[in-house]
Amino acid sequence: MGNVTMEMYVKELGNKRIQIADYPGEKGPIIAIHGLTGNHKQMHYYAEMLKGEYRVISIDLRGRGNSSRADVQSSLFKHAEDVIELIQELKVENPILIGYSMGAFISSVLASKLTSVQALILLDGAAISSQQQRDIVQPSLGRLSKEYESQESYIAEIKEIYSRLGIKWTDHLQSVAEYEVHEVDGHWENKSSEDSILRDFDSFYSFVPKEICRQISCKTLLVYASGKIGEFPPLFYEEAYADTKKYTPDIEMIVSTCNHYTMVFENRVEINEGIKSFLKRI
Repeated sequence: MGNVTMEMYVKELGNKRIQIADYPGEKGPIIAIHGLTGNHKQMHYYAEMLKGEYRVISIDLRGRGNSSRADVQSSLFKHAEDVIELIQELKVENPILIGYSMGAFISSVLASKLTSVQALILLDGAAISSQQQRDIVQPSLGRLSKEYESQESYIAEIKEIYSRLGIKWTDHLQSVAEYEVHEVDGHWENKSSEDSILRDFDSFYSFVPKEICRQISCKTLLVYASGKIGEFPPLFYEEAYADTKKYTPDIEMIVSTCNHYTMVFENRVEINEGIKSFLKRI
């Protein structure tokens, strides 16, 4: 597709700021929505695969990256409202949504509210949550409220967390880690607040597929990560998706042996092929 240059800019929505990475392309647009503690860089491999053919708009949700702070009572439903505002502000018609983890929950809520959504791609999210997700996710959230003496010491800790989760360190991961911290009053800290991230995480438990998924009218692709996360089981067992599959009117599922994290932190050829084939049929 020649040289497709991504453009970074901030969109003001009233008193809120949303950081955008905009990859130009002919079709689309595809709006890419990252996971709980992620930012637009988490969607890097998918944006790289789709750009040129599709315009990909990858965002930092509020409370992450370079977007403005999250609301005190933050939730995935609040983030969905932000993205609806953004779609209106950018005058986007018939978006395709690709959401990973929390981004999949948010994308489902969006597709249930906006009949203009052309297609929905759920990357291991929009399931029924249980204690299992708390056991896997919560131990790594402590890093969000800690102070570090340097960017390097933050990165050293995140390297350790990721190796426990079965993730190989790469240059791309290095750039993700560098982007998620900043210097404040002589120390380094994550750009996210642990409180608002925990509120967002708690809101997973208010997501009821039976209510939300039955209002989705577009074609939907669910990509399930069946792989173990280091010593842990998969983030969701397949039965956690039973209601999502039962109540979404037009849904198909593909299963990848990747784990929940390698799904975005590695370039997964089998998922790319599945997404391309799905998009051809829209």
